[in-house]
Amino acid sequence: MLGWKWSLIHWDECAIELAWVVVEEGNTYRLRKLTKDGDDNAIIYVDQALMNVLKWQKERQDAERERLGDLWVDHDLVFARDGFKLYRREAGGPQDPEKVSARWRTARNRLHLPENFRLHDWRASKITNDLDNHENPVEVSADARHHSPGYTMARYGRRRAEGAKKLAASSAARIGLSSLV
Repeated sequence: MLGWKWSLIHWDECAIELAWVVVEEGNTYRLRKLTKDGDDNAIIYVDQALMNVLKWQKERQDAERERLGDLWVDHDLVFARDGFKLYRREAGGPQDPEKVSARWRTARNRLHLPENFRLHDWRASKITNDLDNHENPVEVSADARHHSPGYTMARYGRRRAEGAKKLAASSAARIGLSSLV
């Protein structure tokens, strides 16, 4: 995610092209082209909720860019370094992944999200929604960049309706309604 670029976000399609990755070089970080699976630019599809978070991030980053003026060196990064503890004109450049993890924990706590909630979960909800809407599992698997439809179905193939039935049955049993039938 640290290599995501604004110019590679397709807002209308809820899609993000994966073309760059942040790598550590000595005691600094730089961008390099993503060469994971041979695709020029792999595309992932995400949930609308993540797109809304990205819109908020864009507004926040635009305000930071304006505040810093010439001290901001634009790399088109979605999750660029901000001006906090500004050092060597690095605002706008790649971030240290460990610091991002610490900031995510802070934001997650502030938003009262579960401890195990990850940004990846918004992508998972997109996959689950597609499967719930009876989209072709082969296409869903390909869009998710999974190695096989079997993996996608095993990981995300649980249906919300089935989960709701289990939860309702469990709640009914807990309060004694199941014995009234």
